[in-house]
Amino acid sequence: MHLKKNCRSVSVAIPEKLLQKIDEKMKNKGFSSLSDYVVSLLEKDLLKIEDEEVFSEKDEEKIKEHLRKLGYI
Repeated sequence: MHLKKNCRSVSVAIPEKLLQKIDEKMKNKGFSSLSDYVVSLLEKDLLKIEDEEVFSEKDEEKIKEHLRKLGYI
């Protein structure tokens, strides 16, 4: 994967110990650049977060009511 030319570039500070681990992992995964590897990890993580279910307001009210009945709130 190569970053698109229309990507915005930012700097991020990465602790040396973490950078060493990242360097090891990216080479094992076949990535030739730190940027490509980090972008890949971020995309996967964001997709995971987006896929997580979120309670609707109705669901949240049902849960709160149940907790009230149990005496927790």
